[in-house]
Amino acid sequence: MTDAVIASTVLWGFVFIYSVMATMDFGAGFWSMVYINRTKTGATNIANRYLSPTWEVTNTFIVALVIAVYSMFPGAAYTLGTILLVPGSAILLLLALRSAFLVFSNIATDYRKVLTYISGIAGIIIPGLLISVLPITHGDFVEIMDGNEILNLGEVFTSPNTYAFIGFGISSTLFLSSLLLSDYSNAADELDAYKVYRRDAIITGPISLIMALIIMVTLEREANWLYVKMMEDLPLLIASVCFFLIGGVALYLPFFTKKAVSGLPRAAVVAVTIQYLIASFVYGRAHLPYMVYPHVTIESGFTDPNSFRAVFATYIVGFLILFPGFVYFWSIFMKDSRSKSKQSKNPLRGG
Repeated sequence: MTDAVIASTVLWGFVFIYSVMATMDFGAGFWSMVYINRTKTGATNIANRYLSPTWEVTNTFIVALVIAVYSMFPGAAYTLGTILLVPGSAILLLLALRSAFLVFSNIATDYRKVLTYISGIAGIIIPGLLISVLPITHGDFVEIMDGNEILNLGEVFTSPNTYAFIGFGISSTLFLSSLLLSDYSNAADELDAYKVYRRDAIITGPISLIMALIIMVTLEREANWLYVKMMEDLPLLIASVCFFLIGGVALYLPFFTKKAVSGLPRAAVVAVTIQYLIASFVYGRAHLPYMVYPHVTIESGFTDPNSFRAVFATYIVGFLILFPGFVYFWSIFMKDSRSKSKQSKNPLRGG
């Protein structure tokens, strides 16, 4: 395995971690907006309780992702920065807008509903814009004029494949977030909220699978080189669908506890995460060696090997420090959900 492949694997890892965490984060903001007037279920409280700590953690991964691109693939960073100037600027603007309104929604109580609606709408648009970067890297949309790469926005936004990716990004955001919120509600013994989010996961899950199939259909027509390479890993794609079905079945299985509800949300979360991991691996492997087809490869955009080794060692040390901290944070977060639930049910406890 060459240094460039190792670097691209590290980059792919950051992309996957951020994509899963961000979709859950963005989706939680959207569900908070949807159920803001349904106080009896506690669905909005659950979404806000989840959203508050994960919002800060998620942002660290996008910083790590940007630094990884510029430190490991400086040649590709120039091209990506040029062709993604417009969509990238829109994404940054919406991220800043959403972050600001999330903060102020907890301070300006008189305007909380308005701020929640704005941050919720921005949170569902951002995943669509983020994933639209992928079809841009497939080729056909990047033109060379006077030695400079230029993105043809007209072609991008008239491409069925682009809209298939956008639809998949939005549906996956709703599916993953509702799935995780159902697990979080179950851990917090908020059964009314659990039933709401379990129902949402059952609805949005098949939609995300349909959008994934539409991606493959449009990919065959618009980026056949990528489609052919993905089909070479057809057994892995089938395994991905099988894990999706396992996650779906887990939502219907009965609890072996005293809770009078159906579903094993923790098993569903694990199965669906594995499903997305396999599918993203197939896509990323098929995309190699191109970062932007056919102009930039991982070799042409790669940094100096000595610089890479220094950066890679730094990432290994950082990962060894951050990962245990992240696991510890998550365990505290889930325990905190249980304690808050108990306090809300017994107002005489916890002051």
